[in-house]
Amino acid sequence: MKIKRKIYWNLCLVALLTMVVSALITTLLLCQDLQTQMRQAVMTEVRYLESAMEVSGEDYLSHLKSRGDGNSVNRITWVDANGSVLYDSYADSESLENHKDRPEIAAALKNGHGESVRTSRTLAEQTYYYAARLSDGSVIRVASTTKSALATVFHTVPVMIAMAVLIVLGVLILAEFQTKRIIAPINQMNPDDPQAGDVYDELAPLVRRLEKQKETIRQQMEILKEKQEEFSAITENMREGFLVVDSKGDVMSYNKSALKLLGISEGEEGMLSRHGNDGNAAWEEHEKTDANVNIISINRSENFRRVVDEALKGSHCEEMLDVGNRHYQIIANPVAESEERSGAVVVILDVTEQQGREELRREFTANVSHELKTPLTSISGYAEIMMNGMVQPADMGRFSGKIYKEAQRLITLVGDIIRLSQLDEEKVQMEKSPVDLHLLASDVVKRLQDVAKKNQVTLMLTGKPTVVNGNPQILDEMIYNLCDNAIKYNKPFGEVEVNVAMIKDHPVLTVEDDGIGIPPEDQERIFERFYRVDKSHSRQIGGTGLGLSIVKHGAIYHKAKVELKSAPGEGTTVRITF
Repeated sequence: MKIKRKIYWNLCLVALLTMVVSALITTLLLCQDLQTQMRQAVMTEVRYLESAMEVSGEDYLSHLKSRGDGNSVNRITWVDANGSVLYDSYADSESLENHKDRPEIAAALKNGHGESVRTSRTLAEQTYYYAARLSDGSVIRVASTTKSALATVFHTVPVMIAMAVLIVLGVLILAEFQTKRIIAPINQMNPDDPQAGDVYDELAPLVRRLEKQKETIRQQMEILKEKQEEFSAITENMREGFLVVDSKGDVMSYNKSALKLLGISEGEEGMLSRHGNDGNAAWEEHEKTDANVNIISINRSENFRRVVDEALKGSHCEEMLDVGNRHYQIIANPVAESEERSGAVVVILDVTEQQGREELRREFTANVSHELKTPLTSISGYAEIMMNGMVQPADMGRFSGKIYKEAQRLITLVGDIIRLSQLDEEKVQMEKSPVDLHLLASDVVKRLQDVAKKNQVTLMLTGKPTVVNGNPQILDEMIYNLCDNAIKYNKPFGEVEVNVAMIKDHPVLTVEDDGIGIPPEDQERIFERFYRVDKSHSRQIGGTGLGLSIVKHGAIYHKAKVELKSAPGEGTTVRITF
């Protein structure tokens, strides 16, 4: 330690003395150089003024003042041969006393030029005067005020002190480093082999042990890194949201799906960045931070708070959470170490589609029940009347016809439901084959001509033969349903045009009518099962309400695209692109 102190004090003393001497010499040389430059600048300005005054006289000074140059940094004074001030750039010449006794003025009147330096009472500033005599005997003088050499030295004292502090700190650090470097081999000498001649050879066993420990640590770190990467890969590729919280409810780890599902924006994600995906490290370091984000601040809904609280109390808990128009299932489980709870794992599942399917299933069940109940009620009523003998023999044909009609309606409805079920489950038994859409559409148009005439609608087919690879029965049903709807929802003397063409190498089937059209708010739902725009009108014209659903699912089966364009009172156009 004594050697170390000597190194410290010697280096500090040498560095301090060197700095002080260097700083003083540099400051003095700099001051001298600045003074010389200032003198040369003033002399040059005086020579310039002398030349200008010889040519223009007092007009030049007036010109300077009119331009604003009369108030320059250097003070310009013009004195006549008697010492009276004729012009001064800093003050009114009439208010100034006679300058004949000024050293520089007197020397200029006598020798043609003169100079002098005057220091302020505080020794902080000094003014350099240089004067030159003009040909008319007057004297032009320029004065420049600068800091004195002493003031400059005092001004640099804080800088010198700061430099001294930095140098001393640097010396201390360097001395510490060099001292440790020199004595390190001795301090680390292996006590098991003190007779070794070379100190550094004595360190070889210790170095080998350190290398072995280092390799062991490196292998352990690689294993931990691999496990962390596996954990991150699993959580980041999960569609489900994943959150880990400690016993206080502070977020320890999360994945991006959790932020996305909970509607946290990119700007808000920064508040969690210091805690996200840190694995075990986050669990170890969270106690050292004082800015942990509590999970309740992520979502303040009552259900979310309840499920987290229950998990932190040690119970499994599940709740539903609505965020916007999405539905989520929140599942929380406690995480325990030994007998103490250390936090909870929260999993967020997006069940919007499941809820939507469940809602559609309930709606479908209700609609099917209603659609089946209506014809069955009619059949049951007519049959009961006939069974009780309340029907005259002449009316038996009419009643049995109504029963037959309602039974056919039931058969059609059941057939459509079965067809939709087959399309949903992709269990259509018939294989695909080349089908001429134009020929198929021609057959449908012929079958519907009587219906069109009955509704006073003109049904026509245009286009040319176009072949697609599909199921003839499904394609026939698709075309039939589109044409049937176009006829039913048309107006008297309306037109329905079926067109089959090849557009951009794609077979396209278009059914266009000029009927009643579809309101914009209903256009997104008309392909749903049993959905009717005008239920009262739909009941009057018949139908199962499944026609467009069959069109939609048939298009999906054929990997085709369905486009709808409609406006109330202007008609509807449905285009299927294969």
